[in-house]
Amino acid sequence: MGQDSRPVRLSIFPLTGALLFPGLQLPLHIFEPRYRAMISDSLVRDRRIAMIQPQGQYDGAPLFHIGCVGKIGEVEAMEDGRYNVILQGIARFRLLRELDVTTPFRQVEGELIEDDAGASLSAVERASFEREARRFAEAQGYSVDWESVGRLDDVSLINGVSQIAPFDAAAKQALLEADSLAARCELLVQLMQFFGRRDSDDGRVTLQ
Repeated sequence: MGQDSRPVRLSIFPLTGALLFPGLQLPLHIFEPRYRAMISDSLVRDRRIAMIQPQGQYDGAPLFHIGCVGKIGEVEAMEDGRYNVILQGIARFRLLRELDVTTPFRQVEGELIEDDAGASLSAVERASFEREARRFAEAQGYSVDWESVGRLDDVSLINGVSQIAPFDAAAKQALLEADSLAARCELLVQLMQFFGRRDSDDGRVTLQ
């Protein structure tokens, strides 16, 4: 694993709980005027925007230090100015600094992180993950096509579960920040083991 040393300018969509991983897709419904402007700007430039979680639930909250750059693939522009887009994950990035801009949307300078797209788990790691995932899914009442799961490569499986798992924002951020596929797999197993319970209010798995 390495990283591109050249800083890149990124328009960001800070959204709690919405993570994107390289190689995966994230559907977004864009309705706020500032983010509609961001999509319009991106479409006439390089079609890239970056997803990153804020550290608070207020406008202008500090950002976590790791996010993911995505490229707009499918886009549906509605008559009222809203957009439905499918964002395709390109690469994780490390936040360097937030930029002082006049645009209604926030922009940052970051450096891209080059993850190993060909990374793989050992047979023991894969088996341990699938065993714990089955237990977790059963406990949570999820219906899973395990035959299809078994055909996924390691990267697609671990990143896919990390992206959609019903963990809280802190847990999902920890998964995004894991510096290797094996580390992310190990953390997923730990989360499913120790926090695999239904929250009494909304069913989310929590680190609290």
